[in-house]
Amino acid sequence: MLTTPDEYVNQLYPEDEELQHIIEAIREQGMPEVSVAPAYGKLLTLLVQASGASSVLEIGALGGYSGICLCRGLPAHGRLTSLELKEEYAALAGKHLAMAGFQDQVEYRIGPAADSLAALREEGRTFDFFFIDADKENYPLYLDYALELANPGALIAGDNCFLRGRTLNSEKNGPSVQAVRDFNARIAADERLISTLLPAYDG
Repeated sequence: MLTTPDEYVNQLYPEDEELQHIIEAIREQGMPEVSVAPAYGKLLTLLVQASGASSVLEIGALGGYSGICLCRGLPAHGRLTSLELKEEYAALAGKHLAMAGFQDQVEYRIGPAADSLAALREEGRTFDFFFIDADKENYPLYLDYALELANPGALIAGDNCFLRGRTLNSEKNGPSVQAVRDFNARIAADERLISTLLPAYDG
């Protein structure tokens, strides 16, 4: 029996074989099983394609699930730059994107995302689309960089803005919770942004 809207939507949009393989590989490697949900992956593809983005910056690669979803929305000349702290995660993600035919469209940068973002700024790089899905304590910093590196009309998407309910719980006030609350408040109030917070897929 389906008990939540998320469950209902996900059964309408099951993972294809390519994405299911990534889920299995992540499990086999003992990596965190925190890839985006199937229908959320479809949303990422939709947003990239609908926005006409040709340059995407992903903060947090994990096993490449979201990377494939983002690349599926890109035109043939489009590029994904993916930032990943751990070399072994980036290697697995790169393997999966190559298997999906996107090896010539993706660039991985290894190390703390803040360092990679500073380097991208120094290089004068700019992007049409940002997907933030990494360490939560740095979400406000990642938003600062996204605003700096954004082309006019760029789209910024941040994942896990509810932190499995902790963001909504006034008794939870750890560093990650406070950082995500700050991120959400800034997204809502910044006059440079037109924004919304989707009450699905953990925000």
